[in-house]
Amino acid sequence: MAYNPQNPLIVQGDRTVLLEVHNSLYEEARDRLAAFAELEKSPEHVHTYRITPLSLWNAAAAGLSAQEMVDCLTTYGKFDLPDNVRRDILDFVGRYGLVQLLQREGRLVLYSADPAAIQEIWRHKALKPRLGDLLDPHTILVPPGNRGAVKQELIKIGFPAEDLAGYQDGAALDIRLREITPAGQPFALREYQHQAVEAFYAGGSARGGSGVLVLPCGAGKTVIGLAAMSRLGCETLVLTTNITAARQWIRELLDKTWLDPSLVGEYSGEVKEVKPVTVATYQILTARTRKDGEFTHFALFNQKDWGLIIYDEVHLLPAPVFRATAEIQARRRLGLTATLVREDQREGDVFTLIGPKKYDVPWKELERQGWIATAQCTEVRLELPSDIRMAYAMADHREKFRIASENPGKVELVQRLVERHRGDRILIIGQYLDQLKELAAVLDAPLITGQVGNREREQLYNAFRAGEVEVLVVSKVANFAVDLPDANVAIQVSGTFGSRQEEAQRLGRILRPKANGAQAHFYSLVTRDTRDHDFAMNRQLFLTEQGYRYRIIHADELAAG
Repeated sequence: MAYNPQNPLIVQGDRTVLLEVHNSLYEEARDRLAAFAELEKSPEHVHTYRITPLSLWNAAAAGLSAQEMVDCLTTYGKFDLPDNVRRDILDFVGRYGLVQLLQREGRLVLYSADPAAIQEIWRHKALKPRLGDLLDPHTILVPPGNRGAVKQELIKIGFPAEDLAGYQDGAALDIRLREITPAGQPFALREYQHQAVEAFYAGGSARGGSGVLVLPCGAGKTVIGLAAMSRLGCETLVLTTNITAARQWIRELLDKTWLDPSLVGEYSGEVKEVKPVTVATYQILTARTRKDGEFTHFALFNQKDWGLIIYDEVHLLPAPVFRATAEIQARRRLGLTATLVREDQREGDVFTLIGPKKYDVPWKELERQGWIATAQCTEVRLELPSDIRMAYAMADHREKFRIASENPGKVELVQRLVERHRGDRILIIGQYLDQLKELAAVLDAPLITGQVGNREREQLYNAFRAGEVEVLVVSKVANFAVDLPDANVAIQVSGTFGSRQEEAQRLGRILRPKANGAQAHFYSLVTRDTRDHDFAMNRQLFLTEQGYRYRIIHADELAAG
């Protein structure tokens, strides 16, 4: 067996890959490996990745070949690549597109050049009720309404279908991008934004029109959505996380396109407008009068002849919306996100119903190009005070996390950090309202939670943007789609257990490039040797995936420097 001690990877037979952090080839190997493997652990010295069928299929859909993946593992591996791993990669990647959904003589069919695959699918108990007739050894008829459900079942049995059945064009709408905004600012797509749109559009062929674009917060995902709308020129439904995000989309639409305001509508808990371009919230779509009742607003999916549906922050798409999406597979679908990780493990549904990953650009690459701010990530560890150790020891798991997260020592640490960054624009972000209320009182800073009305929230956000407020204490309502371009310091005092997606959004709040080129700082305050510490390690996985390294210091070191 060959042995190359200078290389950073150890590939194991169970498809796990160990990556040495302190190796001179670490960054080079990480960037190539991350394109087709999922990060599972990221402690200080050795990171663990796993090669999964879905990670391989997403990579294949984005244009990476099986041979390129194998070459990466052999080039950077300390030992010979286990033969079963090589075979698994070739087999799984070969399965993507082995079966295809096509239009034949006006009918939707499932086709494969491999008759054995068709027989396996035809005889499968879960698929049989969703399929039509077996037309020939290579082709099965599919009822059009089952297009999404068939794809969901196929991926479960290892046949990720390539959907080439095409789309309805939808009602035409002239959506042209401005070159100068109403405020007189020049506007043009950046090169990576143009590449992302073209990867989704795919020349207007059936190979485009559905998929997910993965870009950092602050990279202009909304602008990419506008450019996709302009490229397709059709009536569009945009789905967003909340009313703040919806109104931000509407502002961008009116600022960067020539659309007349009368053509753009908001569909939310407060306003119900259905216009040629309608921006709706996930909350209103999943609202119902009783727990087991119908989702009355699902009718929005068919109220207009939409040519495109955009799913903003697609990793947060509520499970019920998957059901509606399964029924509208003939509409073009674009997912926008900073991370494909979902806390409910339904990444497979995103792959089948919204579409595979079509474009991905590493955060550190955009940082190198100057499109997002350079960020320093620091974890500050502190002890649990002796007077609450007994309460912690006797608590259940959930309560342990709350006690450790609300460690009173964090209040003093926040004060020190605010003093250190006086003159900067600081966001203090947390999960627990009592903790946030105490911090707001101690710092004499405004507090934004879910209890604050939308109008007051906007007033406070505007004051922060204008520099009238330098410190803002926010709950998780500010995680998503809040544009605060001048924020350059974030202090995370508590989080939602081990949420990687939350870490992505919180870091994203401070990554807009700064006019003065200043560095951004992301602090995470963690109570060591507690549940708070355990979950923090999982949240850090996202930052490691994107190429960031955490500097870990103790609270005493912060006091000293």
